[in-house]
Amino acid sequence: MQVPAQFAYEKAATVDEALALLARHGPESLVIAGGHSLLPMMKLRLAEPSTLVDINGLAELAHIRVAGDEVRFGALVRHAALLASPVAREHFPILTDAERVIADPIVRNRGTVGGSLCQADPSEDLSAAFSALRASVVIRSAGGERVVPVREFHRGPYETAVEHGELLVEVRVPIRPGIGSAYLKVERRAGDWAVASAGAVISLEGDTVRDVGIGLSAVGAPHFVAPEAEDALRGGPATDEAFAAAGRVAAEHCSPSADQRGPVDYKRHLVSELVTRTLRQATARARGED
Repeated sequence: MQVPAQFAYEKAATVDEALALLARHGPESLVIAGGHSLLPMMKLRLAEPSTLVDINGLAELAHIRVAGDEVRFGALVRHAALLASPVAREHFPILTDAERVIADPIVRNRGTVGGSLCQADPSEDLSAAFSALRASVVIRSAGGERVVPVREFHRGPYETAVEHGELLVEVRVPIRPGIGSAYLKVERRAGDWAVASAGAVISLEGDTVRDVGIGLSAVGAPHFVAPEAEDALRGGPATDEAFAAAGRVAAEHCSPSADQRGPVDYKRHLVSELVTRTLRQATARARGED
């Protein structure tokens, strides 16, 4: 049986208390919320924290609310709550699409938005969706808060901008009237990590692409985005031919690895198809056709 190394346990009641506990226990302490990623890593001894700081009681981080021209998602929002959120569904269907294909109901009931982003797994779905949306995250420390664009948040596999003694407390997504968005994923079985996945957010001015965001997961796309494909589309026609061309550009510029889920050529083909289809669906939603 695989068991974690010995560790101490603390339970925080507020964000300030969680930050104080992290400071007290030093850089070997880690935060736990849902635990679906951290606990398996601990059992394999890939993570050996001296102390776990439990933040499940921080109700102040479990909100989904509209604030001015943005929607704010607390870091402790569970996947199930995001999936069920009428606010997310109204403004950002890409998030609802992504949540439908994240893991299974058991994981969605406990796993959190903040935990998914902070894990920074290269195959993680919400990172691609929020990157396509050009969201920002709020990171808090004892000295205050800083706001970091999601496209700068992930520094590499399993590495983020959150430093020791800091907590990701919120994700903020701008509300842009008239946008459409969508997310698609290919997986070997329901609830599995993606073979490849893509999300698209598009804003139209007539039949012209005014702005676009394209997120990719599981295919080696830096920061979970396809900027070359975005540049190829922006300012051009919103047509199936243009979407297919953007899909080919995204496939060319990502860096998938061959593994048990498939060879590189197959994954590039999936990227091309998924980007094309999400752009098509996002455009239909922007036009009120879906």
